[in-house]
Amino acid sequence: MKIKSLLSLLALGLGTTAYAQDATPLQISGSVDTYYKYDFSKTGNIKTYFANEQNSVSLGMIDLALKKTTGKASFVGELSFGPRGQAQSIPNAAGAYDETENSFHIQNLYVNYAFSDKFSMAAGYMGTFVGYEVISPVGNFNYSTSYLFGSGPFQNAGIKGTYAFSDKVSLMLGLFNEWNQYSASRGVSSVGGQLMISPVKGWTAYINGLHGLDAYGNYSTIIDLTTAYQITDKFKLGLNAADLSAGDDKFGYTGVALYPQYAFTPAVSLGLRGEYFNYKGVSGAADASVAAITFSGNIKAGGLTFIPEVRFDSDKDLSQGFVKSSLAPSKTASQFSLAAVYAF
Repeated sequence: MKIKSLLSLLALGLGTTAYAQDATPLQISGSVDTYYKYDFSKTGNIKTYFANEQNSVSLGMIDLALKKTTGKASFVGELSFGPRGQAQSIPNAAGAYDETENSFHIQNLYVNYAFSDKFSMAAGYMGTFVGYEVISPVGNFNYSTSYLFGSGPFQNAGIKGTYAFSDKVSLMLGLFNEWNQYSASRGVSSVGGQLMISPVKGWTAYINGLHGLDAYGNYSTIIDLTTAYQITDKFKLGLNAADLSAGDDKFGYTGVALYPQYAFTPAVSLGLRGEYFNYKGVSGAADASVAAITFSGNIKAGGLTFIPEVRFDSDKDLSQGFVKSSLAPSKTASQFSLAAVYAF
Protein backbone atom coordinates (compact mmCIF):
# COMPACT_ATOMS: atom_id res chain seq x y z
CA MET A 1 0.00 0.00 0.00
CA LYS A 2 2.82 2.39 0.90
CA ILE A 3 4.61 1.58 -2.37
CA LYS A 4 1.41 2.26 -4.36
CA SER A 5 0.88 5.55 -2.53
CA LEU A 6 4.49 6.54 -3.18
CA LEU A 7 4.14 5.75 -6.87
CA SER A 8 0.89 7.74 -7.03
CA LEU A 9 2.52 10.78 -5.43
CA LEU A 10 5.48 10.46 -7.80
CA ALA A 11 3.16 10.32 -10.81
CA LEU A 12 1.22 13.33 -9.55
CA GLY A 13 4.45 15.25 -9.01
CA LEU A 14 5.70 14.43 -12.50
CA GLY A 15 2.35 15.47 -13.99
CA THR A 16 2.40 18.74 -12.10
CA THR A 17 5.96 19.41 -13.28
CA ALA A 18 5.00 18.73 -16.89
CA TYR A 19 1.96 20.99 -16.53
CA ALA A 20 4.10 23.79 -15.09
CA GLN A 21 6.63 23.46 -17.89
CA ASP A 22 3.83 23.66 -20.44
CA ALA A 23 2.36 26.85 -18.94
CA THR A 24 3.68 30.34 -19.63
CA PRO A 25 3.90 32.89 -16.82
CA LEU A 26 0.99 35.26 -16.38
CA GLN A 27 1.64 38.28 -18.60
CA ILE A 28 0.59 41.71 -17.32
CA SER A 29 0.60 44.74 -19.60
CA GLY A 30 -1.27 47.99 -20.01
CA SER A 31 -1.02 51.75 -20.20
CA VAL A 32 -1.92 55.04 -18.56
CA ASP A 33 -2.52 58.34 -20.38
CA THR A 34 -3.29 61.97 -19.71
CA TYR A 35 -3.62 65.01 -21.99
CA TYR A 36 -4.16 68.73 -22.41
CA LYS A 37 -6.35 70.09 -25.21
CA TYR A 38 -7.01 73.63 -26.43
CA ASP A 39 -9.61 74.42 -29.09
CA PHE A 40 -8.81 77.64 -30.99
CA SER A 41 -12.47 78.69 -30.79
CA LYS A 42 -12.25 78.29 -27.00
CA THR A 43 -14.96 75.62 -26.93
CA GLY A 44 -15.00 71.82 -27.22
CA ASN A 45 -15.67 71.80 -30.95
CA ILE A 46 -14.25 68.65 -32.49
CA LYS A 47 -16.01 65.47 -31.42
CA THR A 48 -12.92 63.26 -31.39
CA TYR A 49 -14.59 60.72 -29.03
CA PHE A 50 -11.58 61.07 -26.73
CA ALA A 51 -9.78 64.22 -25.54
CA ASN A 52 -12.98 66.24 -25.36
CA GLU A 53 -12.31 68.59 -22.45
CA GLN A 54 -11.40 72.15 -23.43
CA ASN A 55 -8.40 73.93 -21.87
CA SER A 56 -7.96 71.22 -19.25
CA VAL A 57 -5.36 68.73 -18.09
CA SER A 58 -7.53 65.64 -18.16
CA LEU A 59 -7.47 61.88 -17.75
CA GLY A 60 -7.52 59.27 -20.46
CA MET A 61 -7.58 55.87 -18.78
CA ILE A 62 -5.59 53.19 -17.06
CA ASP A 63 -5.68 49.95 -19.01
CA LEU A 64 -4.77 46.57 -17.45
CA ALA A 65 -4.44 43.42 -19.54
CA LEU A 66 -3.81 39.84 -18.35
CA LYS A 67 -2.81 36.96 -20.60
CA LYS A 68 -1.81 33.37 -19.90
CA THR A 69 -1.21 30.29 -22.04
CA THR A 70 -1.27 26.71 -20.83
CA GLY A 71 -0.60 24.18 -23.53
CA LYS A 72 -2.95 24.93 -26.38
CA ALA A 73 -5.37 26.99 -24.27
CA SER A 74 -5.08 30.68 -23.42
CA PHE A 75 -7.13 33.55 -22.06
CA VAL A 76 -7.09 37.34 -22.33
CA GLY A 77 -8.71 39.70 -19.83
CA GLU A 78 -8.47 43.48 -20.22
CA LEU A 79 -10.06 46.17 -18.03
CA SER A 80 -9.98 49.96 -18.41
CA PHE A 81 -10.71 52.63 -15.83
CA GLY A 82 -11.35 56.22 -16.86
CA PRO A 83 -13.26 58.17 -19.53
CA ARG A 84 -11.33 57.01 -22.62
CA GLY A 85 -12.10 53.35 -22.15
CA GLN A 86 -15.37 53.76 -20.31
CA ALA A 87 -18.26 56.12 -21.03
CA GLN A 88 -16.64 57.87 -24.00
CA SER A 89 -16.33 54.70 -26.03
CA ILE A 90 -19.02 52.24 -24.91
CA PRO A 91 -22.68 53.00 -24.12
CA ASN A 92 -23.83 52.16 -20.61
CA ALA A 93 -26.81 49.92 -19.97
CA ALA A 94 -29.22 52.81 -20.49
CA GLY A 95 -27.63 53.58 -23.87
CA ALA A 96 -26.31 56.99 -22.81
CA TYR A 97 -22.69 58.06 -22.30
CA ASP A 98 -22.75 58.78 -18.57
CA GLU A 99 -19.58 58.41 -16.52
CA THR A 100 -21.62 58.11 -13.32
CA GLU A 101 -23.19 54.85 -14.55
CA ASN A 102 -20.08 52.68 -14.15
CA SER A 103 -16.47 52.88 -13.04
CA PHE A 104 -14.73 50.46 -15.42
CA HIS A 105 -15.13 48.75 -18.75
CA ILE A 106 -14.18 45.30 -20.04
CA GLN A 107 -12.19 45.72 -23.24
CA ASN A 108 -11.48 42.03 -23.76
CA LEU A 109 -12.49 38.86 -21.93
CA TYR A 110 -12.15 35.69 -23.99
CA VAL A 111 -10.63 32.23 -24.13
CA ASN A 112 -8.77 30.71 -27.05
CA TYR A 113 -7.84 27.16 -28.02
CA ALA A 114 -5.28 26.28 -30.72
CA PHE A 115 -6.37 22.97 -32.20
CA SER A 116 -3.27 23.01 -34.42
CA ASP A 117 -0.61 25.37 -35.68
CA LYS A 118 -3.08 26.50 -38.32
CA PHE A 119 -6.52 26.49 -36.67
CA SER A 120 -7.72 28.14 -33.46
CA MET A 121 -11.02 29.23 -31.96
CA ALA A 122 -11.87 32.02 -29.51
CA ALA A 123 -15.04 32.79 -27.55
CA GLY A 124 -16.02 35.69 -25.34
CA TYR A 125 -15.99 39.49 -25.52
CA MET A 126 -13.37 40.71 -27.97
CA GLY A 127 -12.10 44.01 -29.34
CA THR A 128 -13.60 44.40 -32.80
CA PHE A 129 -11.70 43.17 -35.82
CA VAL A 130 -13.12 46.07 -37.88
CA GLY A 131 -11.14 49.25 -38.42
CA TYR A 132 -7.64 50.72 -38.16
CA GLU A 133 -7.71 52.55 -34.81
CA VAL A 134 -8.40 51.09 -31.36
CA ILE A 135 -9.52 52.33 -27.93
CA SER A 136 -6.12 52.00 -26.24
CA PRO A 137 -3.87 54.97 -27.15
CA VAL A 138 -0.88 52.59 -27.25
CA GLY A 139 -2.29 51.03 -30.43
CA ASN A 140 -2.65 54.35 -32.30
CA PHE A 141 -0.14 56.86 -33.64
CA ASN A 142 -2.57 59.79 -33.27
CA TYR A 143 -4.08 60.58 -29.89
CA SER A 144 -7.41 61.91 -31.14
CA THR A 145 -9.38 59.37 -33.14
CA SER A 146 -10.96 59.33 -36.58
CA TYR A 147 -14.62 59.62 -37.55
CA LEU A 148 -14.35 56.07 -38.87
CA PHE A 149 -13.26 54.83 -35.45
CA GLY A 150 -16.00 56.75 -33.62
CA SER A 151 -18.68 55.14 -35.76
CA GLY A 152 -17.83 51.72 -34.33
CA PRO A 153 -18.23 48.89 -33.67
CA PHE A 154 -15.91 48.72 -30.64
CA GLN A 155 -16.35 45.16 -29.38
CA ASN A 156 -17.89 41.92 -30.60
CA ALA A 157 -19.04 39.18 -28.23
CA GLY A 158 -19.27 35.77 -29.82
CA ILE A 159 -17.29 32.83 -31.13
CA LYS A 160 -14.88 32.80 -34.03
CA GLY A 161 -12.50 30.44 -35.76
CA THR A 162 -9.29 31.38 -37.58
CA TYR A 163 -7.44 29.24 -40.11
CA ALA A 164 -3.96 30.16 -41.31
CA PHE A 165 -3.42 28.78 -44.81
CA SER A 166 0.15 30.12 -44.61
CA ASP A 167 2.02 32.98 -42.97
CA LYS A 168 0.68 35.16 -45.82
CA VAL A 169 -3.02 34.23 -45.84
CA SER A 170 -5.54 33.53 -43.06
CA LEU A 171 -9.33 33.57 -42.73
CA MET A 172 -11.53 34.23 -39.70
CA LEU A 173 -15.27 33.54 -39.52
CA GLY A 174 -17.52 34.12 -36.52
CA LEU A 175 -20.98 34.45 -35.01
CA PHE A 176 -21.60 37.44 -32.73
CA ASN A 177 -24.14 39.23 -30.55
CA GLU A 178 -25.38 42.69 -31.45
CA TRP A 179 -22.45 45.11 -31.52
CA ASN A 180 -20.82 46.28 -28.25
CA GLN A 181 -23.01 44.05 -26.06
CA TYR A 182 -21.67 41.69 -23.39
CA SER A 183 -24.74 39.46 -23.79
CA ALA A 184 -27.31 39.22 -26.55
CA SER A 185 -30.73 40.61 -25.72
CA ARG A 186 -31.95 39.48 -29.16
CA GLY A 187 -29.86 36.34 -29.43
CA VAL A 188 -26.82 35.78 -31.63
CA SER A 189 -27.58 38.13 -34.51
CA SER A 190 -24.40 38.92 -36.44
CA VAL A 191 -22.02 37.10 -38.73
CA GLY A 192 -18.58 38.42 -39.60
CA GLY A 193 -15.29 37.52 -41.16
CA GLN A 194 -11.79 38.72 -41.86
CA LEU A 195 -9.41 37.81 -44.68
CA MET A 196 -5.76 38.61 -43.95
CA ILE A 197 -3.23 38.75 -46.74
CA SER A 198 0.43 39.71 -46.60
CA PRO A 199 1.64 39.98 -50.20
CA VAL A 200 5.19 41.06 -49.39
CA LYS A 201 7.33 41.55 -46.32
CA GLY A 202 6.15 44.55 -44.33
CA TRP A 203 2.75 44.80 -46.03
CA THR A 204 -0.41 43.39 -44.39
CA ALA A 205 -4.02 43.92 -45.44
CA TYR A 206 -7.27 42.94 -43.72
CA ILE A 207 -10.60 42.74 -45.54
CA ASN A 208 -13.36 42.74 -42.92
CA GLY A 209 -17.10 42.22 -43.12
CA LEU A 210 -19.82 42.27 -40.44
CA HIS A 211 -23.59 41.97 -40.84
CA GLY A 212 -26.21 41.99 -38.10
CA LEU A 213 -27.74 44.09 -35.34
CA ASP A 214 -25.68 47.16 -34.46
CA ALA A 215 -25.65 48.91 -31.07
CA TYR A 216 -28.80 50.86 -31.99
CA GLY A 217 -31.00 47.94 -33.04
CA ASN A 218 -30.60 48.37 -36.80
CA TYR A 219 -29.54 45.61 -39.14
CA SER A 220 -26.29 46.93 -40.53
CA THR A 221 -23.66 45.75 -42.98
CA ILE A 222 -20.11 47.08 -42.84
CA ILE A 223 -17.30 46.35 -45.31
CA ASP A 224 -13.90 47.51 -44.14
CA LEU A 225 -10.37 47.53 -45.54
CA THR A 226 -7.43 48.04 -43.18
CA THR A 227 -3.89 47.91 -44.50
CA ALA A 228 -0.40 49.07 -43.53
CA TYR A 229 2.87 48.89 -45.45
CA GLN A 230 6.28 49.46 -43.86
CA ILE A 231 7.81 50.72 -47.11
CA THR A 232 11.23 51.48 -45.61
CA ASP A 233 12.72 51.33 -42.13
CA LYS A 234 11.64 54.95 -41.67
CA PHE A 235 8.44 55.32 -43.74
CA LYS A 236 5.12 53.58 -43.08
CA LEU A 237 1.83 54.08 -44.93
CA GLY A 238 -1.57 52.99 -43.59
CA LEU A 239 -5.06 53.09 -45.04
CA ASN A 240 -8.57 52.53 -43.70
CA ALA A 241 -11.65 52.56 -45.94
CA ALA A 242 -15.14 51.50 -44.88
CA ASP A 243 -18.77 51.56 -45.95
CA LEU A 244 -21.73 50.94 -43.64
CA SER A 245 -25.40 50.66 -44.59
CA ALA A 246 -28.09 50.37 -41.90
CA GLY A 247 -31.85 49.88 -41.79
CA ASP A 248 -34.33 49.93 -44.63
CA ASP A 249 -33.25 53.44 -45.64
CA LYS A 250 -29.64 52.28 -46.05
CA PHE A 251 -28.34 55.21 -44.01
CA GLY A 252 -24.83 54.98 -42.62
CA TYR A 253 -21.50 56.26 -43.85
CA THR A 254 -18.61 55.92 -46.26
CA GLY A 255 -15.14 57.00 -45.25
CA VAL A 256 -11.45 56.77 -46.00
CA ALA A 257 -8.39 57.71 -43.94
CA LEU A 258 -4.74 57.76 -44.98
CA TYR A 259 -1.87 57.43 -42.44
CA PRO A 260 1.65 58.33 -43.65
CA GLN A 261 4.29 58.21 -40.88
CA TYR A 262 8.02 58.97 -40.92
CA ALA A 263 10.53 58.02 -38.21
CA PHE A 264 13.42 60.50 -38.05
CA THR A 265 15.02 58.45 -35.27
CA PRO A 266 13.83 55.45 -33.21
CA ALA A 267 12.59 57.98 -30.64
CA VAL A 268 11.07 60.71 -32.86
CA SER A 269 8.36 60.22 -35.51
CA LEU A 270 5.92 62.47 -37.34
CA GLY A 271 2.62 61.31 -38.82
CA LEU A 272 -0.40 62.66 -40.64
CA ARG A 273 -3.96 61.41 -40.77
CA GLY A 274 -6.04 62.70 -43.65
CA GLU A 275 -9.69 61.65 -43.53
CA TYR A 276 -12.83 62.13 -45.58
CA PHE A 277 -16.09 60.95 -44.00
CA ASN A 278 -19.53 61.03 -45.64
CA TYR A 279 -22.84 60.55 -43.81
CA LYS A 280 -25.43 58.91 -46.04
CA GLY A 281 -28.72 60.80 -46.20
CA VAL A 282 -31.90 59.24 -44.77
CA SER A 283 -35.13 58.97 -46.79
CA GLY A 284 -33.86 61.03 -49.69
CA ALA A 285 -32.12 63.65 -47.56
CA ALA A 286 -28.83 65.00 -48.84
CA ASP A 287 -25.55 63.48 -47.69
CA ALA A 288 -23.28 65.41 -45.33
CA SER A 289 -19.51 65.17 -45.23
CA VAL A 290 -16.58 66.23 -43.09
CA ALA A 291 -12.83 66.26 -43.79
CA ALA A 292 -10.04 66.29 -41.21
CA ILE A 293 -6.25 66.59 -41.22
CA THR A 294 -4.32 65.67 -38.09
CA PHE A 295 -0.58 66.16 -37.59
CA SER A 296 0.89 64.14 -34.71
CA GLY A 297 4.35 63.64 -33.32
CA ASN A 298 5.55 60.68 -31.26
CA ILE A 299 8.48 61.43 -28.94
CA LYS A 300 9.54 58.37 -26.95
CA ALA A 301 11.50 58.07 -23.73
CA GLY A 302 11.48 54.50 -22.44
CA GLY A 303 7.88 53.45 -21.94
CA LEU A 304 6.64 57.04 -22.17
CA THR A 305 5.41 58.63 -25.40
CA PHE A 306 4.60 62.33 -25.77
CA ILE A 307 2.11 63.07 -28.54
CA PRO A 308 1.86 66.73 -29.60
CA GLU A 309 -0.98 67.09 -32.09
CA VAL A 310 -2.67 69.74 -34.24
CA ARG A 311 -5.98 68.98 -35.92
CA PHE A 312 -8.05 70.84 -38.54
CA ASP A 313 -11.61 69.76 -39.41
CA SER A 314 -13.76 71.13 -42.25
CA ASP A 315 -17.54 70.72 -42.23
CA LYS A 316 -19.09 72.44 -45.25
CA ASP A 317 -22.55 71.04 -44.46
CA LEU A 318 -22.57 72.24 -40.81
CA SER A 319 -23.41 68.69 -39.72
CA GLN A 320 -20.97 68.62 -36.78
CA GLY A 321 -22.19 71.68 -34.93
CA PHE A 322 -18.85 73.51 -34.99
CA VAL A 323 -19.03 77.03 -33.59
CA LYS A 324 -16.80 80.10 -33.43
CA SER A 325 -15.76 81.71 -30.15
CA SER A 326 -18.91 83.87 -30.49
CA LEU A 327 -20.91 80.59 -30.68
CA ALA A 328 -21.97 81.40 -34.24
CA PRO A 329 -22.01 78.36 -36.56
CA SER A 330 -18.69 77.55 -38.22
CA LYS A 331 -17.64 75.33 -41.10
CA THR A 332 -14.18 74.77 -39.61
CA ALA A 333 -12.66 73.82 -36.28
CA SER A 334 -9.09 73.42 -35.09
CA GLN A 335 -7.37 72.31 -31.92
CA PHE A 336 -4.03 71.56 -30.28
CA SER A 337 -3.42 68.77 -27.79
CA LEU A 338 -0.49 67.29 -25.93
CA ALA A 339 -0.82 63.76 -24.57
CA ALA A 340 1.45 61.61 -22.44
CA VAL A 341 1.02 57.84 -22.78
CA TYR A 342 2.97 55.33 -20.69
CA ALA A 343 2.94 51.67 -21.76
CA PHE A 344 4.07 48.81 -19.55
